[in-house]
Amino acid sequence: MDILKVSVFGITAVLMALILKGCRPEYSYYVSIAVCICIFLLVANKLELIIGYARKMQSFIQLDDAYMAMILKMIGVTYIAEFASNICKDSGYQTIAGQIELFAKLSILVLGMPVILGFMETIGELL
Repeated sequence: MDILKVSVFGITAVLMALILKGCRPEYSYYVSIAVCICIFLLVANKLELIIGYARKMQSFIQLDDAYMAMILKMIGVTYIAEFASNICKDSGYQTIAGQIELFAKLSILVLGMPVILGFMETIGELL
């Protein structure tokens, strides 16, 4: 029931940040960022489990290591960008959050380019 713990932790942090926002607004941002980092670390632990399962699945279907590494990098870029973007949005910096999201999208496109090129080569050979 980790989700219950994280939910209670998050709600408690929000209530504490709201209380602090009335007297010391800067502290509410610190509380928010600290809680985000704590939850992100919990997410990282779950990602380790997912990576273990992905490697196990890879052994079943004999997938090339390069493809699995690429998929895991894409997942990592997605989570890190979402985390950073949400902190920026929470702090009132939507423009910076948008730039982080744009950079993440372009990074994922660059990571996926070898697959796209391989697909194009396969289509070219068939024609």
